[in-house]
Amino acid sequence: MQLLSERILNMATSATLAMAAKARELRGEGKDIIGLSLGEPDFNTPDFIKEAAIQAVNDNYNSYSPVDGYVELKEAVITKFKRDNNLTYTLPQIVVSTGAKQCLANIAAVMLNDGDEVLLPCPYWVSYSDIVKLNGGVPVEVATSIDTDFKMTPAQLEAAITPKTKMMWFSSPCNPSGSVYSREELRALADVLVKHPNIYVVSDEIYEHINYGSGHASIAEFDDMYNNTITVNGVSKAFAMTGWRIGFIGAPEKIARACNKMQGQITSGANCIAQRAVITALNADPSAVKYMIDEFKVRRDLVLDLLNDVTGFNSNTPEGAFYVFPDVSYYFGKTLRGKTINNATDFSLYLLEEALVATVTGDAFGNPNCIRISYAASQEQIIEAIKRIKEVVS
Repeated sequence: MQLLSERILNMATSATLAMAAKARELRGEGKDIIGLSLGEPDFNTPDFIKEAAIQAVNDNYNSYSPVDGYVELKEAVITKFKRDNNLTYTLPQIVVSTGAKQCLANIAAVMLNDGDEVLLPCPYWVSYSDIVKLNGGVPVEVATSIDTDFKMTPAQLEAAITPKTKMMWFSSPCNPSGSVYSREELRALADVLVKHPNIYVVSDEIYEHINYGSGHASIAEFDDMYNNTITVNGVSKAFAMTGWRIGFIGAPEKIARACNKMQGQITSGANCIAQRAVITALNADPSAVKYMIDEFKVRRDLVLDLLNDVTGFNSNTPEGAFYVFPDVSYYFGKTLRGKTINNATDFSLYLLEEALVATVTGDAFGNPNCIRISYAASQEQIIEAIKRIKEVVS
């Protein structure tokens, strides 16, 4: 009898976490690695949120929380959805989980059957594909390119739909490309989807506040998409709370109740202290974290300016998140310092070993021509990293 399941043997390791582990290993050898691989703000959690957590400890919040979250937190989520997204949800439609990643895992587990197809506009967040496959679904990649700012067109969406299509998953702002779908672009996609009323959309909006363009739009805002959309969000990015592990969904009640049921058998309720802190975070005006977004925009412009001076990096201008996703296919087939670069994975490893800069291959995100560079790092680190990259590709 085989020790490990086919399920785990067939699952890929998270490329972002693998690169971070490799970088830590090299640091342990004494090498000066600059990490531009992880999707984690380099700011501290704001003091007013930390103080709320301390108060929760002093108030003796130490018992199991409700599986789907404290009522006060769910009410704060409802207020946030209405204030920021013009979405109206009720308490039974909200489920709080241990991070947005658990939200996605819950959704896949309660909605997918073997063979159900899930459309993934490429590039997509690294875990989407394996979460879908783990639950019997079939990821269907819809290729985009830098020429369209890595956004799927309505024609591409229509062409990808088959009788087996059950869902579409996407993020806006997008990890890894930083692309942001405008309200008009979402409406055009919705016009395709409403012709297929059995297709459900997972709208991952975890980066909504890190937005440098014309603002954030939610596909569930459209009346004809509301009942077919699960909106996923959380506090990890905008509030610099990655380790607090709180995410949440707004969904049709039947789906939300199913996620609650699933979570009750897997993890139960999320951390009680973190939940109390998030009540304070969500009830705050989003302007409370604007200083982070302002700094990210400065860094974005810095990265793009520096990369413009590096041969072979073709970059667009992302409107959100904290990533750039340059096309580096110029280097494929070339030999640098005795190493042949066949693909983005080779190139990403080359930058780690020769420039001591950690990035992530675009292969992990469904785009084999690009690498992801996170600018959730200090300006000094960014300048030094791009300087090193330029030196090793010259």
